[in-house]
Amino acid sequence: MPYELKDRLVVGVASSAMFDLSESDNVFRTQGEERYREYQEAHKDEPLAKGVSFSFIKRLLSLNDISPLDAGPLIEVVLLSRNDPDTGLRVMKSIDYHGLGISRAIFQQGVSPYDYIPALNISLFLSANKNDVLEAISKGFPAGYVMDSKKIDDPKDTTLRIAFDFDGVIADDASETVMQKRNLTAFHNHESANVMEPHGGGPLKEFLVRISKIQIAEEEKRKVDPSYKNRLRVSIVTARNAPSHERAINTLKSWGVMANDAFFLGGVEKRLVLDVLQPHIFFDDQSGHLATASQVAPSVHIPFGIANRHDE
Repeated sequence: MPYELKDRLVVGVASSAMFDLSESDNVFRTQGEERYREYQEAHKDEPLAKGVSFSFIKRLLSLNDISPLDAGPLIEVVLLSRNDPDTGLRVMKSIDYHGLGISRAIFQQGVSPYDYIPALNISLFLSANKNDVLEAISKGFPAGYVMDSKKIDDPKDTTLRIAFDFDGVIADDASETVMQKRNLTAFHNHESANVMEPHGGGPLKEFLVRISKIQIAEEEKRKVDPSYKNRLRVSIVTARNAPSHERAINTLKSWGVMANDAFFLGGVEKRLVLDVLQPHIFFDDQSGHLATASQVAPSVHIPFGIANRHDE
């Protein structure tokens, strides 16, 4: 029987998002591909340092300890690499060194393998290559650009905190379009008039839905083991405020998902909340918000919708 991915949470990650590749990338840029190949071969047994999304990936995979024994892991992470298999060997050795439960990989020399996202049922693709993410988003794939940002990884803290912006990330940009093309008053009027109408899904809706299934699995675990403490925490951090908050809450309910926290900030700088919340990853569609958010949290740009049509 083939190994099925359709009922699992599958994340695709580029090595650039998970590890610090600054040194080897510099060799590639300044000395060319041949010298890069030689460099990777010479250093294949030297583990790569942790990158921005490393903590998120490691903590996400750690939740597989709640998987039913007869069902296989709830979560799979697949490496999607522009390297060929030879130069990618160092990445695989680094995965093993750091104890990451990643056994599946696609290597395509000089090509981003994002075209395989639908085939592998991937609901989130992370990369530090901005062009790859832009192309993936343009094809309708759930992709995020991992920015140079603060890393959060306290080994004494076993929780996984995931924070999402709302419009243009988990919801579509229909309401954001009203805001951008008209004004704040028109936006609030639009949301109040449509308060019971769920938003359409954005790039990361399916990822959130699958994350919610992990939360449900934790609740089931707690029923049979009252000593178990939930480790996954989901937060919404949005510039919305009353009265537009109600439609967002109704939308989440209609999708069967629940956020542990919701911050309706109404223009208050998100960095202030994120600095206290300390998420292991934060997703937002607007570069302006991320410019400051990245100072306090691992930040991922979702270059989707009207807010990005004028971005550089």
